[in-house]
Amino acid sequence: MLGRTANDLFWLARSVERAENMARLTEVGYRIMMLPQAADNPHQEWRSTLASAGCTDLYFAKYDNVETKHVVNFLLFDPDNPSSVYSCLANARRNARAQRIAITRDMWESMNSAWIDFAGFNPDTLSVNELPRVLDWVKQRSALYRGAMLNTILRNDTYCFSQLGTFLERGDNTARILDVKYYVLLPSIGLVGTPVDNEQWAAILRSVTAHRSYRWVYKENYRPANIAEFLILNPQMPRSLRYCYSEITGALTDLGHIYGETHACHTDSTVTANNLARLSVDEIFAMGLHEFLLEFTSCNAKLAAEVSSAYNFTG
Repeated sequence: MLGRTANDLFWLARSVERAENMARLTEVGYRIMMLPQAADNPHQEWRSTLASAGCTDLYFAKYDNVETKHVVNFLLFDPDNPSSVYSCLANARRNARAQRIAITRDMWESMNSAWIDFAGFNPDTLSVNELPRVLDWVKQRSALYRGAMLNTILRNDTYCFSQLGTFLERGDNTARILDVKYYVLLPSIGLVGTPVDNEQWAAILRSVTAHRSYRWVYKENYRPANIAEFLILNPQMPRSLRYCYSEITGALTDLGHIYGETHACHTDSTVTANNLARLSVDEIFAMGLHEFLLEFTSCNAKLAAEVSSAYNFTG
């Protein structure tokens, strides 16, 4: 496969996943902003969301203060924000159009219709109360595209590069969402274990569609150690870091078989996967959850660069 084709497929999948993840991050901020304690500092949660999305500097280059309308527009509709839902869907459609021959008709129609429908939303008339509906729409269209991909594509290198884009992006997002809660949203130790704390954890779990599955695994109220373990180490939770790296190493192993060679990305992904399989949540907390997540996102970004180099991606 040409490097340009591999690059487009990788970023097509990554952009679709990022659009969904941006909607999930926005949902975290919205849900927590609606909690009673947010009245004391109603915009702190949006600052947390911007920090988690890595958009703080870009946001303040455009706006002087944090307001709900500005943050929502910036995260969802602003073409100047390369991580906004608008930019992600535009990039995904552009890559899909460039690789019409490499993807299936169902994938193209799903992506193209998502872009056309998103253009129908008017950010100028969107009220805060309508925000959940828009966020649900983004998540549903991402799921529709992913379903089309999984149900129609051959399990060849096209599939492998799509999987890599999806799960590198998803792992990064799960780490960022978890880090927001633990490092930014709850600076006061006095709130740990209170109803306020529990509501924040519930918001985090719902944002990654893990609220009910958490209850299936843990038959008790929210405990930080359990939630961290669930989102980092549970091999059955499809948004956990361990699950993401299981999919990443699987895709890279298949690429190694297809092309008959391996690269640094194969070794490094296996190291990360093995570390996630052997670590306990107690060890993670001992080293510091924030520090662990920071190291993970750094390694994840390094792996993405190694994949790009190994398979000659060209933009």
